[in-house]
Amino acid sequence: MPSHSDLANAIRALSMDAVEKAKSGHVGLPLGMADVATVLFGEILKFDAAAPDWADRDRFVLSAGHGSMLLYALLHLTGYSDVSVDEIRNFRQLGSKTPGHPEYGHTQGVETTTGPLGQGLANAVGMALAERHLNARFGDELVDHHTWVIAGDGCLMEGISQEAITLAGHLKLNKLIVLFDDNAVTIDGSTDLADSTDQLKRFEASGWRVSRVDGHNPDDIRKALADAKSSDRPVMIACKTIIGYGAPKLAGTGPAHGGPYGAEEIAGIRENIGWPHQPFEVPGDILKTWRKAGERSRPARTEWEARLSGSDQASAFKAAVAGELPDGVARAVADHKKKVAEGGEAKATRAWSGAALEPLTALIPEMVGGSADLSGSNNTKTKSLSPLTPEAFGGRYIHYGVREHAMAAMMNGMALHGGIIPYSGTFLVFSDYSRPAIRLGALMGLRVIHVMTHDSIGVGEDGPTHQPVEHVASLRTIPGLNVFRPADGVETAECWELALQSSDGPSVMVLTRQNVGPVRGSHVSENLCAKGGYVVSEAKSPAKAVILASGSEVEVAIKAQTALEADGIGVRVVSMPSFERFAAQPDVYRAEVLGDLPKVAVEAGVRQGWDRWIGPEGGFVGMDSFGASAPAKALFEHFGISPEAVAAKVKSLI
Repeated sequence: MPSHSDLANAIRALSMDAVEKAKSGHVGLPLGMADVATVLFGEILKFDAAAPDWADRDRFVLSAGHGSMLLYALLHLTGYSDVSVDEIRNFRQLGSKTPGHPEYGHTQGVETTTGPLGQGLANAVGMALAERHLNARFGDELVDHHTWVIAGDGCLMEGISQEAITLAGHLKLNKLIVLFDDNAVTIDGSTDLADSTDQLKRFEASGWRVSRVDGHNPDDIRKALADAKSSDRPVMIACKTIIGYGAPKLAGTGPAHGGPYGAEEIAGIRENIGWPHQPFEVPGDILKTWRKAGERSRPARTEWEARLSGSDQASAFKAAVAGELPDGVARAVADHKKKVAEGGEAKATRAWSGAALEPLTALIPEMVGGSADLSGSNNTKTKSLSPLTPEAFGGRYIHYGVREHAMAAMMNGMALHGGIIPYSGTFLVFSDYSRPAIRLGALMGLRVIHVMTHDSIGVGEDGPTHQPVEHVASLRTIPGLNVFRPADGVETAECWELALQSSDGPSVMVLTRQNVGPVRGSHVSENLCAKGGYVVSEAKSPAKAVILASGSEVEVAIKAQTALEADGIGVRVVSMPSFERFAAQPDVYRAEVLGDLPKVAVEAGVRQGWDRWIGPEGGFVGMDSFGASAPAKALFEHFGISPEAVAAKVKSLI
C-alpha cells in the first residue's frame, strides 16, 4: 500500500518534470503544498473525477494559479479524462489542456481561471455564498458542500483579499475553508522584505476561525481539515510549508518560486524525496491508489442523484443550475416596454433600469442583486428582493459595502458555481476598481451583469473625480464584454433582456444620473437594441449625413436633427446602445444603417472607438479632457455637447 509520501511525491514529480520539460512554469508551490493537497484530494474533498460537473461537489480553487501544475497533477492522478500524461508532458504548450495558469472551461476540474493573485480567493467567497443561498432555497438534500482554497502570500497581500475576507467573515460563510501556503517567500525573497502582517490575527479580526499546522505533517493536516468542516465561521488554516520542498539549493528561497530548476537540482530533489522513477513515470500501485481517491465520493454522488430524482424541486433545481430563463421573460419585457413607450416620461436611465428590474426579479428567482453601498443611487434593489444575511441566506440582495473589486470577483464566483444570475451596482467611474474581475469574467464567458450608473459629466456637482470620461471606451476594449449604453426607458429594458440572454459573457449597463427624454415614443415588439445599432429617427428629407449617438446623447442627436431639418438638411439618427452587437451584424445591415454619407458621432466621453463607425474623417462631439464641478446642464453647455454643436459639426462636413 503506497504511503502518504509516495502519493505526495507523485504530485511533486509530475510537477517538476512538466516544468522542466517546458522550461517554464512555477514548481515551488506544488513541491511545497503537495502534502496538503494529498490529504485534501485523497481523503477530504467531495468530488468524482468521472462527473466533473456534479452540482453538489466540493469546489476547489487554486487562487495561487501560478502553481497550476499542482492542480493538473491532481487531476491526472485522480482520473479526470481531460488530463492525460501526454497533457502533463505538454504543459504550457499551444492547444494543451494544461495552460500556464488554470483556465475555466478549458480543462475539466478547473473551477475558475486564476493567476492574477487574490481573484481566486474572492471567486471562492462568491462560490461559498452561492452554496449557502442555494442551500436555503433547495435544502441540504440537494445543496450541501464546501469550497476549498489554496492561497499564497501574494493572494493575501493583494487588496482584493481584504475586501473578500471581511465580507466572508461578516456573512459567516462557514462552508469556506482557505488553506494558506505559509512559506514566507515571494519572488523577491523573504516576505519580511515587504510585509509583517500576522495573517492569523488579520483573519481572526475579520470573523474567521484560524489555526496553524505543519504543512508537511499529514496527521496535523488531516485533523485540521476535518475539524474545519464543522465550523460555524469561515476557516483559515495556515499551512507552514517549505517552498521548493526537497530542492537541495533552492528550497525555501525566492528563486524556488518559478522557472525550471535545471537537471542537477531536479536530480537532487529525486534523491531527497526518494523518487527514483523516470520523468512522467508514476508506479502502478501509486496511480491505482490515486484513481481510487478519484472514485471515493462516487457513492455520495449516486445517492445525491437519487435524491434529486425523487425531489419535488428537481425541475426548479435543474433549471437554476442550467441557467435557463423562464418562458415569461420576453412577455414581461414586452409589456414593460409598451407601458414605458406609452407613458412618455423623462427619467434617468438608472431609474428606468430599476423599473425594468421590478418585473424581471419577480419572475426570475435566480437573479441575485446587490450594490457597493449605492443601492439608492444604482436602483438595484427591487420590491422582490430582501437582504441576504447570515440569518437569511435565502435573501436575494447583497449589501457588499464599499468593496467594488471583491463584489465583481464574487459575482464571477457565483456565476461559476451555478444556480445564480448575479448583478450588482456601483458608479461607472469605479469600474476601474472592478476592472480586473470584469476582464476575467469576460475571459471565462460568465453571465454577470454590472450596473454602472452616473455615466458622464451628467454626474454634475461631484466633479471630475466622479465623472467618467474614458471609462466607456475603455470597457469597450475588453473582448467578450457587452457594454450597453441605452438612451431611454425602452432601450434600457431591451438591454436588460439582452444581458440576461447573454449566457456566454458578462454585460455592463451604463446608465445616467440625469433625466433623459424618451427617444422611442411608439411600441414595437422587436428588440431593436439586439442589433447594437439601428435607425432611431430617419431623415424627413433625403439624408445628407448620419448622426450616431449612445445613451443620453441620442436625445441631443435628435434635437440636432430637428434643427438641421429646419434648415433643409436631411439627417438620419442612429442609436448605438452596443458597439459589440453592432459589430456582429452582417456587413449589409451595417452598410444599410450607416450609408455612404458623412458621419458625426456624439457621446459624452472620449472619441476612442468611434472611428470604426464614423471613420477618421468623421466628426465627433464629446470630451477630450476631464470634467468639472457644476450642475449637469451647465457642464454640457460648457463642454459643447449640445444640439447646436452637433448641427454645426454636420454642416462642416457636407
